[in-house]
Amino acid sequence: MFKDKVLLDHGSGGLASQDLIRDIFLKHLDNPFLADLEDSAVIGEIGGRLVFTTDSYVVDPLFFPGGDIGSLSVYGTINDLAMRGASPVCLSLGFILEEGFALFDLERIVSSIARACEKAGVVVAAGDTKVVPRGKGDGIFINTSGLGFLAVDLNISASRARTGDQIILSGTLADHGITILTQRSGLELEGDFVSDSMPLHFLVRELGDFLGEGLHTLRDPTRGGLATSLCEIAGSSGVGITIEERALPVKPGVSSACEILGLDPLYIANEGKCLVLVEAGMADEALKIMRRRPEGRDAAIIGSVTGGSPDKVEMVTGIGGRRLITPLAGEPLPRIC
Repeated sequence: MFKDKVLLDHGSGGLASQDLIRDIFLKHLDNPFLADLEDSAVIGEIGGRLVFTTDSYVVDPLFFPGGDIGSLSVYGTINDLAMRGASPVCLSLGFILEEGFALFDLERIVSSIARACEKAGVVVAAGDTKVVPRGKGDGIFINTSGLGFLAVDLNISASRARTGDQIILSGTLADHGITILTQRSGLELEGDFVSDSMPLHFLVRELGDFLGEGLHTLRDPTRGGLATSLCEIAGSSGVGITIEERALPVKPGVSSACEILGLDPLYIANEGKCLVLVEAGMADEALKIMRRRPEGRDAAIIGSVTGGSPDKVEMVTGIGGRRLITPLAGEPLPRIC
């Protein structure tokens, strides 16, 4: 009667654990690294500087238009590598499962991970599963670590913004956060809300190849949104930043939803967008490169790095006024990733 649910035995390391690994994880994620079922994977030689990251995913709901916790964990980790200019080599996955979690949903998530890995050209090299008693978790949490490398001599950092840099946003704001909010709350608002979760490393690779040292800063505006990311860059580099409200790309449905709910799209999470800071003379060509790819088809130049008011971010409003942009205070949209 319990064959369709996660049991405590699945985390014991015994026969039930082996069955879970064979019937779900290896079924979808099998590759030479995992097939040996060793305690660690030997990656081999990597041609460049190593880049490493880790993140955890607790999104609610687990499944949403445009993705799920599985694909989100893959793309989110790859994008953290990409924001330093790195190409992903492999991932590790750690699953925290609650007793009673449906095996059907677990396989659905693992299958989504496999598809996301194939799309991104990356493999899962190592994994682990733990099961906690019923009531001690919330279905499933995933920890993902990623290993990547820098094949060229790039130096991309939030501390490298320079006066005169142009700021490009790769696409529309707030798609992921509004999608999660409407799904979790059951809100029926007009608009086709779909998460923007996607990998960005192919886009970044093309930018790096063209811009070289002219590519100064990359940042994905996830939790805290665009506003918080810009404030972090301004603080790290000791520069001022000015953006134009009229230049910000926001889908009409998302804009309407934010207005109805009293939310500011500047502070809503994104999972498949990035900020790109480049030397002014290279911005137009960078924008063309981005718009040729599906990840950047809605890219727009939204502002610039200024010489005045260090550590400050301002927005020129649609009516010509100026608004000081500050980092997010609190967490208006919990569990968006």
